[in-house]
Amino acid sequence: MKKAIWILLGVVLFATACSNEQENIGESDSATESFESMDEAERQDTESSEAGGEQSIENGDEGSSAVEEKEVEVEERKIIYTGSLRLEVKNYQQAVNEIESQVAAFSGYIVESSTYDYSEESSTNGNITARIPQERFHEFIQLIEEGSGKILESNVSGQDVTEEYVDLESRLKSKRVVEERLLSFMEQAEKTEDLLTISNDLAEVQEEIEQVTGRMNYLQNRTDLATVQINIEENNVNITGLSEDELNTWEKTKQQFLKSINVILAMLSGLFVFIAGNLPILIPLAGIAAIVWWVVRKKTKPSKEENKEE
Repeated sequence: MKKAIWILLGVVLFATACSNEQENIGESDSATESFESMDEAERQDTESSEAGGEQSIENGDEGSSAVEEKEVEVEERKIIYTGSLRLEVKNYQQAVNEIESQVAAFSGYIVESSTYDYSEESSTNGNITARIPQERFHEFIQLIEEGSGKILESNVSGQDVTEEYVDLESRLKSKRVVEERLLSFMEQAEKTEDLLTISNDLAEVQEEIEQVTGRMNYLQNRTDLATVQINIEENNVNITGLSEDELNTWEKTKQQFLKSINVILAMLSGLFVFIAGNLPILIPLAGIAAIVWWVVRKKTKPSKEENKEE
């Protein structure tokens, strides 16, 4: 009886131990699964963080490249420079020769040159329009301002046409693409109507390409070479009372003598014209005056003789 009780207690203890081991094994398995799931989540987070880091690095590279592109755009900005100067010089021709030589030294050229001679004021004025390379524009303006002439007016302006030029470039690219497509369609066209329609569209596109190209060439030329307009005024100083005309007394005397003779000749000429032109009237008047004078003289002569006798 006691043996049976001990055997029963041993079986119960064994069963209890087995159940505890199974629970421990289940708990260990669930812990392993949760650990693995946590590892996967952490790996995903890590991968996502690494991807985010790579993206941020790429964005940083893109940002730096964008900054570099902006810097390049700023360096390559297209600006049309224009300068206007008004000079006062003592010798006009000498000043013109100096400016022309300076323009040639700066690898520029003269577009227009005009001269105006004012004989009454004994002075010469003129205008010069020159094209100077853009990179030497300010240097040229400074050289002219520091020259021998007196600066009366100076004006420098710039027009930024970068955006217009970039727009023209994009338009030109799109027009080129359309042109290539129309050319390919023309090669594939089989009907005459389709061929005529495509050729008309192609002609319009090519005309627009020429217009865009011409405008781009114009802007390129205006930005490569700056325009400088120079107005030159000659200033001859005359001292009042010391000019040659005022100091030449002999010449003045001859001129006054000739003027007096001309006045006398004019008076005599007028008198001759008056007498000759009025002879039909003057002759009868002269006859009447002679008769009156003879009658009066005859009457007065006897009265004088009587007075003598008395």
